[in-house]
Amino acid sequence: MNRFSFVHAADLHLDAPFEGVGRVPPAVAELLRDASLDAWDALVRLTVERGAALLLLAGDIYDGEERGVRAQVRFRGGLETLAAHGVQVCIVHGNHDPLEGWSAIDVWPPGVFVFGSADVTSLAIVRGGERLATVHGISFARRDCTENLALRFQRGPETGLHIGLLHCNVGNNPVHPPSSPCTIEDLRGADMDYWALGHIHQRTVLSAGTPGIVYPGNLQGRSPAASERGEKGAVVVDVEDAAVQQVTFVALDQVRMVNVDVDVARVPDRAALLRTLMDGADSKARGVRLVLAEATLTGRRVEAATRGPLWRAQVLEELRQQAQRRTPLVWWTAIRDETDATPERKRVRRRDDLAAALLRYSAALAADPARRARFLEQRCEPLLRRWVADIEPEEVAEIFHEAEDLAVALLSGAERT
Repeated sequence: MNRFSFVHAADLHLDAPFEGVGRVPPAVAELLRDASLDAWDALVRLTVERGAALLLLAGDIYDGEERGVRAQVRFRGGLETLAAHGVQVCIVHGNHDPLEGWSAIDVWPPGVFVFGSADVTSLAIVRGGERLATVHGISFARRDCTENLALRFQRGPETGLHIGLLHCNVGNNPVHPPSSPCTIEDLRGADMDYWALGHIHQRTVLSAGTPGIVYPGNLQGRSPAASERGEKGAVVVDVEDAAVQQVTFVALDQVRMVNVDVDVARVPDRAALLRTLMDGADSKARGVRLVLAEATLTGRRVEAATRGPLWRAQVLEELRQQAQRRTPLVWWTAIRDETDATPERKRVRRRDDLAAALLRYSAALAADPARRARFLEQRCEPLLRRWVADIEPEEVAEIFHEAEDLAVALLSGAERT
């Protein structure tokens, strides 16, 4: 009985910076700096520990054509470890790391095969004189690849499992560029047993039958975007008698991006809100060194939990102070306020006074980013330059919202907390 396993990973984006995180303390910055490289090390360990015959890397090993030396050195070190354990590594390049990009690696370790871009190449995977599988693959020559490369694949007469290795956008997923666009029908037409895909960062099984069509997702999340949240890693594929038996996801991320949703109507006070948020982050933190958490608050505001014009800033500060005592480390990046307006706020909008006019003006600024930018430049530019010159663009709307709360509260005679 012929049994073996292989590991399928994609979109490593080694040494790529995190986006949308804002300013962080040194301890958090250090973990962010090495997260993608540490995730690669974890992938190497997983491959060795599972006794996998091969590791498939479906594109975007690096984040750009100008590949950093640190990333390439770490990548080569992992490949040398895999070579020492007899693991065959198959690599295709995608839109972020096309073959025309600069490389510091002149000679690959034994057992590493990089597919070219001229046409689909087929590589025999042989163990003990027996052909286990044939891997068919093609790399991107340049960043912009609009050709449907899936149409070039075709199963040959060889025995064993047939695997297609490709970086592509199946079904024109709008979250990612339309690189090598294709359809599920195109993939099925090539008569592969398993498609090892890359490019889509959200883990997705497009077909669990024959062929298996799988996006493992990216190895390490790197922004608060929905496709970057949650567990990230690779899949282990078990094969028996030239047929896929099981596809198992294994989390390998070192820093996890999470969102914690809380209905504020269900928490009676500020302390309960803090506990609920921290417990929500802890429940998603297993196996990682750092959690980057964002809170989304919904429902109707409860006065005890959300009292005062600066309540969100206060909650965020309290969360960050509490998180310093947690293991793993949790860093709260933002609190998104999607709660319903309070009855008092609705009443203010209906009035004919300065507070109501302020709300209308603020709404107009929020609806017109260009107008808001002019307002900042004309009214607030000196202040911004002096105190918050390194403000993140996505923080502007949050600051406006906080300022609106504060102004309305002061104009309405609310008590500050």
